[in-house]
Amino acid sequence: MNLENSTSKSVARGTFNETFIENGFFVLTSKNEAHAVQILEREIDSTFIQFHFCTKGSAAFVFNKGSYTLNITEDTSLLLYNPQRDLPIHLELQPNSWLVSFVISIEKFHGLFSQDANYVTFLSEDNKNKKYYTDGKINPSMAVVLNQLISFNLNSSIKSLYFKAKVYELLSLYFNRSEDADIEQCPFLVDEVNVAKLKKAKDIIIANMAEPPTLQELSESIGLSLKKLKEGFKQIYGDTVYGFLFDYKMEVARKLLESGDYNVNEVGLKVGYSTSSHFIAAFKKKFGTTPKKYTQASS
Repeated sequence: MNLENSTSKSVARGTFNETFIENGFFVLTSKNEAHAVQILEREIDSTFIQFHFCTKGSAAFVFNKGSYTLNITEDTSLLLYNPQRDLPIHLELQPNSWLVSFVISIEKFHGLFSQDANYVTFLSEDNKNKKYYTDGKINPSMAVVLNQLISFNLNSSIKSLYFKAKVYELLSLYFNRSEDADIEQCPFLVDEVNVAKLKKAKDIIIANMAEPPTLQELSESIGLSLKKLKEGFKQIYGDTVYGFLFDYKMEVARKLLESGDYNVNEVGLKVGYSTSSHFIAAFKKKFGTTPKKYTQASS
């Protein structure tokens, strides 16, 4: 995508959800669930390395006032590093797209790998003063961590600690030497066709969250055995099918309540609860408070 194309579409300004990890290290998450392209910007100087992960949809990073664009698509990553010039983020996030980014200072990052700098290509003596842009695929293990970051819904007081643990885990997976790590954990995930089927399963339950199919119906619709559906879904998304769906529904419900456009009964119906008492009980189980109290606190 380039700037010329985007200007003819509906465009809206957005903001990153920024989480401070420690000095010289922070995480940016963004979810565009609107119908317009979302423009997000953040100043980043030349002392930082940027890692971007697109878990859903697509986006474009625009540089030099539109003269240069780097695209990022679903299930891919992008590493940006240029010690010679600042690389401010100007992101054009497409509708229904999710992105997780973390930005770390060169000094801090080099300290992580100082004893093994030759392993990280752009840290070698020959390359340390050169720009370095590379893209890659998000493997299933990384997808689990990214989903946990972008769907964070634990107590806000532990968010920084949780993100720190997860981002270091993600860095380890990103630079993992062994290309067979996932094969050892879950042999059938070697087959990219099966991974695509599991992704389809996730999309189906999200699209039908109010009336989701049974596991048997889901396994038949994606052409995967019930056993592989259960095992593979948990491997990729870190939870059971219905556990993942419950968290997703509660996140949708939370946002609908925050919008102020719907009452508790209407929100419950939208996410698949025929009675308000069942919805209230589910919401309280997830967030530790009732929808009404949550609405009052967030208003």
